[in-house]
Amino acid sequence: MFVKNTWYVAAWSSEVHADRLFSRVLLDTPVLLWRDAQGQVRALEDRCCHRGAPLSRGRLEGDKVRCLYHGLLFAPDGQCIEVPAQDRIPPNARVRGYPVVETKQWVWIWMGDPELANPADIPDTYWLDDPAWRYREGYLHYNVNYLLVTDNLLDFSHLPYVHPNTVGGDESFARLRPTIENVKDGLRISRWHLSSPPAPFVRKVTDWTDPVDRWNIYDFLVPGILLMHSGSAPAGTGAPEGRFEQAVEFRSAQAVTPETANSCHYFFSQAHNFCIDDPKVTDVIHQVLIDAFNEDHAMIHAQQNNLALDPAFEMVPVGLDAALNRFRWMIDKRLEQERAAAAPVSARARPEAATLAS
Repeated sequence: MFVKNTWYVAAWSSEVHADRLFSRVLLDTPVLLWRDAQGQVRALEDRCCHRGAPLSRGRLEGDKVRCLYHGLLFAPDGQCIEVPAQDRIPPNARVRGYPVVETKQWVWIWMGDPELANPADIPDTYWLDDPAWRYREGYLHYNVNYLLVTDNLLDFSHLPYVHPNTVGGDESFARLRPTIENVKDGLRISRWHLSSPPAPFVRKVTDWTDPVDRWNIYDFLVPGILLMHSGSAPAGTGAPEGRFEQAVEFRSAQAVTPETANSCHYFFSQAHNFCIDDPKVTDVIHQVLIDAFNEDHAMIHAQQNNLALDPAFEMVPVGLDAALNRFRWMIDKRLEQERAAAAPVSARARPEAATLAS
């Protein structure tokens, strides 16, 4: 159901503390997060191996976690090291631990085979940790399958219709066909809207009324990571050729992480590199983003409600679905690969058997 061997965003760094336990369901699994004495984020399955109680209802004892149902004590790696009223600890008394990496204000988690977890594969979101950029952290919870949210992010033609007064603007934007390219683990989607009216949110942070050259260029990576360079510049000032001296630029980091088959987490931010000493500008941009994403939230939940009424409904594909169809194909391919790798050797197709049969 979910790709396991990949890095997911589990939390903003600011959500995980040293003095209390934090729990979040990820990929149908309750996960406990906390910081050890060195400040390093730790992750365990939030389910005591004894009776299945949530460890998040327990307490921290130094680096260790005490289950407050029957008192079992667990080391940071998940091994049980104490059972009240008995000396012998069952050899299988442990809970699963997960590789975690905290970088650029996000906590990333690997829910699959820990032997395959390579921190070098984590996408770079340098602007989340760069003093030349400003942003506010954002989070939304969805009661829909995460692929409905990724569909939304892969098709920006909806902007003028769902977000006419926030990030959308002129409907001519929807008539533009984006350029779609394959990149490692995903797609790069580019859309330029030349000599167009400034988007509503750009007018909020500038005094521009004349036409602008507007762009959205983003990588959308498995399992659901959007990393975007976007902005606007006065028309004809060279932005399409890479000259951004007169532009207002933005860097967006967004991540969709499944919670269950019918719910997901959505982490987001929109950083800017202009007026960085004016917190009011950062507040305005963040509020516009919240308003826009609440519009998406309402539309996608309405879509989910309609789909739930008729499970046999078949969507009619159109040209603007190209990116989301390609991304869903990538997800399906990864799922197939993981299923094949997990299958017992006896259940896998053997080339020699196929040769003999032929």
